Amino acid sequence: MAMMAKMRSLAPWFIITVGGLFVLFMVISDSNLSQVFGARTNNVGYINDEPVTYQEFSALVERYRQAQVQQTGRDIDESQMEAFRDQVWDAYVSQVLMQNKMEEYGIFVTDEEIKEAILGPNPPEIIKQSFIDSTGNFNRAAYDQAIQNPANKEAMIQVEDAVRQQKLQEKLESFLNSTIVVSDDEVKRRYIEQNIKMTADYALIDVNTILDTQVTVTDSDIKKYYDKNLDKYKIEPQRKIKYVLFRREASAADSSGIKNNLKAIVEKIKADTSSFKTYVEIYSDQPYSRDTVGLDRLPGESGTLVSEAPKGSIVGPVLTFEGYVVYRVVDKVKSSDEFVRASHILVSTNTNPDAAKAKADSLYALLANGADFAKLAMEHSQDPGSGSKGGDLGWFGKGMMVKEFEDASFNGKLNEVQKPIKSNFGYHIIKVTGKSNEKFVIEKIANKIEPSATTMDNLYSSAEDFVFLADKDGFEPVAQEFNYNILETPGFKEDAVTIPGLGQNKGLTRFAFDNSLGSISEVFKVNAGYVVATVSEIIKAGFKPLEEVEAQVRREVIKEMKLAETKKIAEEVYSKIKGTGNLSQAAQFYDKAKVSTATRFGTGGGIPGLGNEYAFSNYAIDAPLNQISEPVVGNKGTFLIKVTQRDEFDQANFDAQKPAIRDNIFQQKKSRVFTDWVANLKKEADIVDERYKFYR
Repeated sequence: MAMMAKMRSLAPWFIITVGGLFVLFMVISDSNLSQVFGARTNNVGYINDEPVTYQEFSALVERYRQAQVQQTGRDIDESQMEAFRDQVWDAYVSQVLMQNKMEEYGIFVTDEEIKEAILGPNPPEIIKQSFIDSTGNFNRAAYDQAIQNPANKEAMIQVEDAVRQQKLQEKLESFLNSTIVVSDDEVKRRYIEQNIKMTADYALIDVNTILDTQVTVTDSDIKKYYDKNLDKYKIEPQRKIKYVLFRREASAADSSGIKNNLKAIVEKIKADTSSFKTYVEIYSDQPYSRDTVGLDRLPGESGTLVSEAPKGSIVGPVLTFEGYVVYRVVDKVKSSDEFVRASHILVSTNTNPDAAKAKADSLYALLANGADFAKLAMEHSQDPGSGSKGGDLGWFGKGMMVKEFEDASFNGKLNEVQKPIKSNFGYHIIKVTGKSNEKFVIEKIANKIEPSATTMDNLYSSAEDFVFLADKDGFEPVAQEFNYNILETPGFKEDAVTIPGLGQNKGLTRFAFDNSLGSISEVFKVNAGYVVATVSEIIKAGFKPLEEVEAQVRREVIKEMKLAETKKIAEEVYSKIKGTGNLSQAAQFYDKAKVSTATRFGTGGGIPGLGNEYAFSNYAIDAPLNQISEPVVGNKGTFLIKVTQRDEFDQANFDAQKPAIRDNIFQQKKSRVFTDWVANLKKEADIVDERYKFYR
C-alpha cells in the first residue's frame, strides 16, 4: 500500500512528463525519433560485429527446445530456461566462429561428397540408426526405399544438412589434429614417469623448526618481495552490486489454495471408484509409489494421523516438508522396530551447568504441579526447532537420538513427564506422547507449496515499482523508505559463472559491466526471485596495493627467509657428513633434522611422507647413487638426499612401448585440441551479449 501511495504521489509529474513527450513527438514527427531518444535495437548480441537478432535467436532456442523434447520426452522447466538459453547462445557463438574459420581455412564439403556419403555402402550412423531391424542389422532395402521416396523430400533436405555438418566437423578436426606434435622427449618423459621408480634416504631441515623470531623482516624486504612478485597480486576488472531481492515465496493464499484443492480431490476420491493410483498420477508432484514405512519417516503430524487411521482410509491433507500431502493407508504390519514420539524442554549447559540444573529442576516442579508442557516448552526450551512446536520432536526410532535421550524415551511411560536427564546438549525434560511397533503401507499425493502466477506477478510488479521510484529518488533512500533489505555482493569478474549470493545470471553480470557507477538495473529474475540492482563499486584492472596485502607479503617473506636459514644449516651439516655417506649423522650436528627414507617414488613430485616435492624428485632422477647431495631447497625445507636405488632405463622396453605411449599422448592432446581451439576463438572474438535486455 505504501508503494502504491508513493506511486500516486508521482502521478502529476508523470502526466506532465508524458504530455511533454507527446508535444515533442508532434514537433519532431517528421524526423527520425530513434535519433533523438536512441532506439532499442532488435539485436540480442553481436559476433565480430555481425548482429544476432531477437527473432533469429528465439527461433534457434525453440528449435533446440523441441529437439530436446523429442529426445527426452520432457519439456524444459521454466526455471531452467535461462541456463538453457545460455547453452544455446554458447553453441551458436561457437558454430558461427567455427564456420568463419572453416571458410578462412578453405574447409568445405561438396554436394558430391554428401551424395557419396548417403548413397555409399556405409551411410553415416546418424541416418543408419533409424533403419536397424529387430535383429540389430542395418536394413539396406528399407533405407534405399526411404531416401528415394519423393514424399521424404523435406526430410532428406534436413538429412543432407546434418551430414554436411558432420563432414565439416570431421574435416575441421582432421585439420586441427594435423597440428598436433608429440616429440621424442615427451615420449621419453612419459615412459620414465610410468616405469622408473627410486628409493632415497634424506635428511630434512624443516622450515617449521625455524622460529619467526629468528628472522628479521624490514619494510625494505617487504617492498622488494612485493615488486619482484607483483603478478601474485594482480587484480582483474571486477564489479560489486547492491541489490534488493524480492524473494520467491508462496503466500498464505497460495498455501491455502493448495490445501483446499487437495481437500476437494480427497472428496472426489471418496466418491469415485477409480484407484488412488490414478489420482496420484494426475495430481501428485511425485511419481506413484507404494512404500512400507515406519513412523519416523512420516514427517510432522502425519505420523500420528496415519498411526490412528484405519486401513483403507484417506489421511490429509497434512502439512509436511514436502508440502501438503494426502496419504492412503493401504495396510498396517507388525515390525520388530519400535518407534516413539516425544516432546522435550532443553536447558543448555553451555554457560553455567549448575544454573542449568537448577532451572531444569524448577521447570520440572512446575510441570509436576500441572503446568502446561507445550506452553513451558515454547517459553523456555533452548531447542528452537522443537520449542516453537511446544517441544514436539515427532516420531523417531532407535539410533536417531543421543543414548541418554533414547534410553529415557524408549523406557519412559506414556504421557508421563520425566525428571530431567543430562546429555551433551544439556538437561532434557521428556514427555513420551506415543509408542508404536507398526509399519504402514502407504500411497500418497504430494503437492509442493509453490508461489502462484498471481503471487509472482505481484512480486514482479513490486520490483518494477521499486525500479521506477529508485530511478527518481535514489536506490538506497527508496529501499530504506519501504524497509527493503539492501545486500551487496563481493567483487566478481566479467567471466564469473555465478554472482556470489545470487547464482548464475549472465544478464545481471552484463548489466554490472556495461553500466556506470550508481546505474540502476531493470528487474532480473534469479532462482530466489526477482532482483533490482545498482552498480556499487567499479574495481579497475591493476594490482592490489602493498598496504592491502602487506600481512600476506610479510608471511611469504618470513617463509622465504626461514627457507634460507634451513639452507644455511643444511650446508653446515653437509660439510661435516658429505664424505661419510651416512645421512643418519645429520641429527648429530642438527638435533631437529628429520632423517627418513622415501621408497619407490617417481618423477611426478609426490614423495611418500612428504607430499609434492618436485625439487626432490627432479634431483633424484639424475643423481649419482649412494652419494649425499648438496642442499636441495624444497617446499617443506632443505633436503640432503642420498639416492640408494633407481630402476634402470631399459632401452629395449622403451622402444617396445614407444608407439603406444606416443599414441596415448596424441589421444590426450586430441581430446583437448578442439575444445582449446574453440575456447581461444571465443577469447579472441569480439562477442557482445545483450540478451539480458530481452530476457529477464
